[in-house]
Amino acid sequence: MFHILKNKSIATFVCLFLLSICFSNAHAQEETAKQVVESFQTELISVMKQGKELGFKGRYDKLSVAIAKSHDLTKIARVVVGKEWAKLSEEQQQKLVDVFSQLSIASYAYNFKSFSGESFKFASEEETMRGGAVIHAYLLIPGDKDVKFDYMLKKKGESWRIINIIANGVSDLALKRSEYTSILERDGFEALITKINEKIDNYSKQ
Repeated sequence: MFHILKNKSIATFVCLFLLSICFSNAHAQEETAKQVVESFQTELISVMKQGKELGFKGRYDKLSVAIAKSHDLTKIARVVVGKEWAKLSEEQQQKLVDVFSQLSIASYAYNFKSFSGESFKFASEEETMRGGAVIHAYLLIPGDKDVKFDYMLKKKGESWRIINIIANGVSDLALKRSEYTSILERDGFEALITKINEKIDNYSKQ
């Protein structure tokens, strides 16, 4: 009997030990806010370098993975429509998130389609009062002015995710919120979805 209990104790200890290792490894592999931004920037530069070869669809496919890993698209979609979000059905909310996600990816695929020696440079990092983080960086463009990017991030579970990007002082989120809430309030949900799909289509053709 003692032998059986002893074996069970050893087995339990081994299981707990292995679980602790797995937890420690998972925790150690969590990216910081800065690492999330830099990983995304690295992928952007990689896609730019292959831009012509990949074409719009190729860039879209590659960036869809990178954006899913680095952005909280559900939160962004909610913020974009503000108080109107609560008025939408669950089906409409999901549809908006899906279409808005496609627009975000298409926008990146269109705007980062070629490479002329650009690179990103980290400037600084700061914490916000609400537990978020802001990563300040520059896109260095040979022969042109640098573009200042401020990445605002919040924790989603245990992972950092980008929720807004400010380029040279202009908030992409604020611009979209102003446009989309007015369409939603004036013309309704389906009109907003149609407008977003038109933008996606335009990006794919340019």
